[in-house]
Amino acid sequence: MKKSILALFFSLVAFTWASAQSPRVTAEGKNISVAYGQPSKKGRVLFGKEGSESLEKYDKVWRTGANASTEITFKKDGKFAGKDVKAGTYSLFTIPGEKQWTVILNSVLGQSGAYEYEKNKEKDVLKVSVPAKKYPTSAEKLTFTVTDKSVDFQWDKEGFSVPVKF
Repeated sequence: MKKSILALFFSLVAFTWASAQSPRVTAEGKNISVAYGQPSKKGRVLFGKEGSESLEKYDKVWRTGANASTEITFKKDGKFAGKDVKAGTYSLFTIPGEKQWTVILNSVLGQSGAYEYEKNKEKDVLKVSVPAKKYPTSAEKLTFTVTDKSVDFQWDKEGFSVPVKF
């Protein structure tokens, strides 16, 4: 009896923890895929200045998703915002901004947040700046879209687009 109650308790704890995690999804393109934890807006203010009540602050490194770091895989060598990138998988971090976003590719996989990035920032493979993009409609869920020409990011009405070429 005690074993059954204990097993039930641990099952409930595991289920609660698993359901609190944002789902991991993959945006798939011909030459690139992006795997990321997909949180929802849930009525929150997502981006804002330091001191605001926003979830993520402008000008601060962000893992650009939920749970483990977002990973971008290049299936062959190409160009990312005009810079050479080798085929492989990288952690993707960003620095949101009102006018531009910085997109960072880092060689250390499986980082669980920006605090881990700080320990591994010397492993950056490249860093590019792209204009901030304002969308006319809101996206409830954080979303990456991958095409043969760009990697696009949107959450709420904010985001960015990184040109790619192969």
